[in-house]
Amino acid sequence: MAKDRTDGKRVGITAPPPEPRRALTMRSLGALIPTVARPAFRRHPAALAQVMTDWAEIVGPDLARCTVPRRLSAGVLTLGCAGPVAMELQHLAPELIARVNRSCGHGTVRSLKLVQDMVAGGVPPPRPAPRDPPPPVPIPDMQEGPLKEALAALGARIRERNKRK
Repeated sequence: MAKDRTDGKRVGITAPPPEPRRALTMRSLGALIPTVARPAFRRHPAALAQVMTDWAEIVGPDLARCTVPRRLSAGVLTLGCAGPVAMELQHLAPELIARVNRSCGHGTVRSLKLVQDMVAGGVPPPRPAPRDPPPPVPIPDMQEGPLKEALAALGARIRERNKRK
């Protein structure tokens, strides 16, 4: 229970926080953008967007084909790279960091983190050409219906797989 002080105020009771004021006046769009964009830039910094869009110009077309920037956090640029390119990137790291910093501003990138990535460069590996499904295996002792069709298709796929082995 709250006790009264000698000056008439009660100890231990706090006033409720004031309700936030609503802005009923018109504001410019430029004044609202920082508030709206802050959460997005917290997750993906603007420097990463610039690095991703200008990646081919920053590192050159040869490295851009086999690498892709993935993340920029606390001065560490994570690069996805294909195959043995990681070894070459380790040797080129100081030069790459200097190029990125020249493009995005001094101190943006302090180090590189290399991650092997099979789809570096944004080009997924080629998929095999789709084949026609094998003809279904006849099942004479069963009623017509979806179960018979599914079993016939399964039998055909198993037969096809065993032929390839």
